[in-house]
Amino acid sequence: MKKVVTIQKGQQFPLTIKRLGINGEGVGYFKKQVVFVPGALPGEEVVVEATNVQQKFAEAKIRRFRKKSPHRVKAPCPHYGECGGCQLQHLDYSEQLNQKRDIVIQALERHTKLNVEKLDIRPTIGMEDPWQYRNKSQFQLKAVKGKVLAGLYGVDSHRLVSIQSCMVQHPLTDKVTRIVKNVLTDFNIPIYDERKRTGLVRTIVVRAGVQSGQVQVVLITSKKELPRQKLLAEEIIKRAPEVKSIMQNVNGQKTSLIFGDETFHLHGEEAIQETLGDLSFELSARAFFQLNPTQTVKLYDEVKKAAQLTGNEKIVDAYCGVGTIGLWLADGAKEIRGMDVIEESIINANENAQKHGIQNATYVTGKAEKWMPKWVKEGWRPDVVVVDPPRTGCDEAFLKTIQKVKPKRFVYVSCNPSTLAKNIQYLADQYKVEYIQPVDMFPHTAHVECVVQMKKNKD
Repeated sequence: MKKVVTIQKGQQFPLTIKRLGINGEGVGYFKKQVVFVPGALPGEEVVVEATNVQQKFAEAKIRRFRKKSPHRVKAPCPHYGECGGCQLQHLDYSEQLNQKRDIVIQALERHTKLNVEKLDIRPTIGMEDPWQYRNKSQFQLKAVKGKVLAGLYGVDSHRLVSIQSCMVQHPLTDKVTRIVKNVLTDFNIPIYDERKRTGLVRTIVVRAGVQSGQVQVVLITSKKELPRQKLLAEEIIKRAPEVKSIMQNVNGQKTSLIFGDETFHLHGEEAIQETLGDLSFELSARAFFQLNPTQTVKLYDEVKKAAQLTGNEKIVDAYCGVGTIGLWLADGAKEIRGMDVIEESIINANENAQKHGIQNATYVTGKAEKWMPKWVKEGWRPDVVVVDPPRTGCDEAFLKTIQKVKPKRFVYVSCNPSTLAKNIQYLADQYKVEYIQPVDMFPHTAHVECVVQMKKNKD
């Protein structure tokens, strides 16, 4: 029998908020129906109006408060609630850390059969100063009366919210975005119009090396032909001498993806330098690099702790990217072998190892499920496997490989508690969760990363 929906669109009703949902919205229940309320906080009593009613849930907006949370604060950003970049600025930062731990607990309760109350789930590691932490910005463009505006799309819309300065972006990215925007205006460069599919420049991507002070600008254009590109690039560097690299990426598709397949070098270097701890990295336009370097050091130190290195371990760094995690562990391990399906990342990873004189790390292109069984056949079995997968989590073929290869320790770095919980459950017969350490990589958003130490059960 189908569940009877008791809520009507437009209906107003009282609601007590029980917890935060995975997207940072308040969650309450009305006549056993789950209701999501953006902007509401746990413990609050609100009167809401239903905005969207589905078979299994409803969405609602706050009409008025009957009781506010003691942790509610005034969001300091003028764009908050409009641009969609942050979801939790209205919640006191120390309470954000508690709620992120709770989001992890909820995912484990929903997707695993484990006794979650008995698990060692540690307090979330936060930032001393949770502002201006993002080292990369991707701002969409729009031309209004001859002036170039840059910003982010509004919540669930394609309406551009013009942003002069963003409180979670590193000041260098803000400054350079403003300069590039002014140069495009002065040079009268046509700005892409999404609806008409006319114009040229779609997006300004700016990445700052927080330690090096170097900046890279990538102009995303709909076509390769960029008028007066040499003069344009020289003018950007004249006004912003921190810019050491200017690239162009062509994306003519009707898509929400930022980057297209072709990247061209316009001026300066092809990459900028950045350091994490004692390691330095070359960042090309498309290279993946963590967006919060301060917290990345804390995250990788937690990975190192979870790997429990004595100097004798053979380690596999799966989904390794440019090799950051493996190189972070190399000084405590016997040998590191990493793999990734993106060939450019593997070239970068091997260059990074060579540059730092790290001789016990090798990186290969391809999937872990191909390489790991091959190495085991050749007599090389890893003691520790570290994985840092995308939001979709590890695919089944990889998890089956872990079950076959049976490393003593499996260290899982997750950016999505739901897929993490599903993957933990998949391995539950063979691997025990020793502890989970949440880390806040993105303050004021609903995101939470985790480092999980799992150990092989005794056969």
